[in-house]
Amino acid sequence: MLERTFLHCQGVGPRTECRLWSAGYAGWSDAVARPHAMPLSAALRSAVRDLSAESLDRLSARDALWFAQRLPAAEHWRAAGAFADRTAFLDIETTGGGPGACTTVVGVLYGGELHQFVRHENLRGFRDLLEEAALVVTFFGTGFDLPVLREEFRWQPPPLHLDLCPALRRLGLRGGLKSIEQQVGIARPGETAGLSGWDAVRLWWRWENAEDATARDRLLAYNADDVRNLRLLLEMALPRLERAAAGAPDPAAGAASTDRPEPLLGRAPERGPA
Repeated sequence: MLERTFLHCQGVGPRTECRLWSAGYAGWSDAVARPHAMPLSAALRSAVRDLSAESLDRLSARDALWFAQRLPAAEHWRAAGAFADRTAFLDIETTGGGPGACTTVVGVLYGGELHQFVRHENLRGFRDLLEEAALVVTFFGTGFDLPVLREEFRWQPPPLHLDLCPALRRLGLRGGLKSIEQQVGIARPGETAGLSGWDAVRLWWRWENAEDATARDRLLAYNADDVRNLRLLLEMALPRLERAAAGAPDPAAGAASTDRPEPLLGRAPERGPA
């Protein structure tokens, strides 16, 4: 999808982009090869042609920062395919909300492997793992995971960020992560089914206070489900987001039933402490 994107060109909005696609300009290569027939003003044709040529060069150089600086944040999902090999799925758990809260687990799915970093063990190791990542995928990471990690570890996230919470809302899928999983048919195993972010807080303290020898393993299993399901949700969402960008009907729209009430937990309790 990234190679088809023109939104990073000043003066091009969603309608103009769709007009270019309808006129046979499927991507940057077409804009470079046939600039004079683009249904745009002369000045905008020149700008789109020049930016398309530079975009091809920047993509060839794998310059994620360049695209992050030009794409609207809500459109970073378009880069997921182009940087699939450098995409990290991330979810954290903490000791709870409020002042003094600390990160307990950082779960990362990167390069096809699950990595988990645990407080008192190897927690800071996530920074080295993600040093070369181009895009990080979270659920409500804009409001929770990334600010927490920036503050606690002075960590600079990858340049591109795809927050699935607002992205899925564009598809009519609302609520917390667990609610959306249920809406699209993702089932958790018995060990972690029904657990919430608040349970993750309790599991950590039960382990920390030596009250439950199994609590650590259950917490890590819960976090692993969070992280793996981010990838499943992204795989489900990408084709639907592409159809929405093109103004095409969404045959899967029924998965997000509009007569289903908003989950009582909502977004903040679901993700706030986790």
